[in-house]
Amino acid sequence: MTPTDSLTRGTGRTAVRPPLPVKMVIAGGFGVGKTTAVGSISEIEPLTTEASITEVAAGVDDLSLTPRKTTTTVAMDFGCITIDPTLKLYLFGTPGQERFGFMWDDIVEGALGGLVIVDTRRLDDCYAAVDYFEHKGIPFAVAINAFDGKVEHTLDEVRWALDVAEGTPLVVFDARERGSVRDALLVVLELALARNGG
Repeated sequence: MTPTDSLTRGTGRTAVRPPLPVKMVIAGGFGVGKTTAVGSISEIEPLTTEASITEVAAGVDDLSLTPRKTTTTVAMDFGCITIDPTLKLYLFGTPGQERFGFMWDDIVEGALGGLVIVDTRRLDDCYAAVDYFEHKGIPFAVAINAFDGKVEHTLDEVRWALDVAEGTPLVVFDARERGSVRDALLVVLELALARNGG
C-alpha cells in the first residue's frame, strides 16, 4: 500500500494526480517579445531578470525599431501555465542578445520544445535561435509577433528567409494576448508530442 492509498482508502475517492510538468523554451532575438509572452500567459507572477539598458548596451543593441524599450533580459524569464488537469507548462525565456548565448544550453536542457519568436522587421536577429534549435534537434515552431497588429512579410516569405524546414510550423501571434500565446504554445506542444510518439 502506498501513502496515497492510505489517504484515499475507504473514502470512495481516487487520488488526484498533479499535472505532468513539461518544460518549454521561448527564444528569439533582442526585443522580439519573449518577456511579454511569458508575462501574458503565466498564471503566477513571472520571474524576470530585467536590467536597465545602459548607454553602453544601447551602443551594442539596435534600439532603432524598439525605441520605447528601456530594459532587457540578462538571464532568463520564468512562468508557468496549467493547460489542463493533466499538463502544466513551465516556460523559460532566453536572453536575446548574442553575448548571453552561453546560457542557452543550461536553459534549454530538458525542454520538450521551443517557441522562436520573430519580429519581421528584424529577421536577421532570429537566425541564431532557429539555427540553435535545428542543431540541437529540439522541436520548435516559429511565432511571428504582430507588432502594432501587422507583420511585414507573409509566412511563406518568412519561411524562405529563415530557411525553415516545411515540417516546422509558422504562426502569427500577439505576445500581449494570453489566448494568442497559448495557441502558439499548443502548436509547439502538439509538434513535440508527435515527434516523441506521444
